[in-house]
Formats: sequence, C-alpha cells, structure tokens
Amino acid sequence: MRKKIVLFSLGVLILFVLTGCVPGDGTYTASKPAGFFWGIWHGWISPISLIWGLFDKNIRVYEVANKGWWYDFGFYMAIIGGFGGLSLFRNKTSNRNNK
Repeated sequence: MRKKIVLFSLGVLILFVLTGCVPGDGTYTASKPAGFFWGIWHGWISPISLIWGLFDKNIRVYEVANKGWWYDFGFYMAIIGGFGGLSLFRNKTSNRNNK
C-alpha cells in the first residue's frame, strides 16, 4: 500500500512539473516568443493542455506568441514522434505476442 501512495504522489508531482509551462499562461509575448524547443515541449504536453484548457479559457494547446515556422516544426515533430511512435511500438509488441 505504501508503494502505491509513493507512486501516486510521484505521479502528481511529475504532472505539476510537466504543466509548469503550458501554452497560453502568459509567459510568452510578441517581444519574447516561444521557439523551437518550446514547440517540442508544448507538443509533448498537449493532451494535458487540452484537458486543462477545458477549465481555464486562457490555456491553449498551441502557443500563439511563437517564432513561426520553427515553433510549428518542433510542435508537430513532438506530436507525431511522441504519439505516433507509441502506437507503432504497441503494434509491434502486440503482433509479436499473437504469433
């Protein structure tokens, strides 16, 4: 039971750390836009941002104050690489278990 409590607490702590820099929180402005690496980060945490955005109208999945093409490239690279990579990995292991 203690292990479950520690793991749950660790999960909650990680969740708070991961959501520290969500798009639309006012961190980025036109004079200080988000760049390539922030695009990657926002792509990775986009599911969390989407759920949080349901409760706070200022939180977005995508940062509107960004540097343009490089932010877009990082964002889409994280979306495709993170979610697509997981599904490809799952398909390989499930096919291996069926044989």
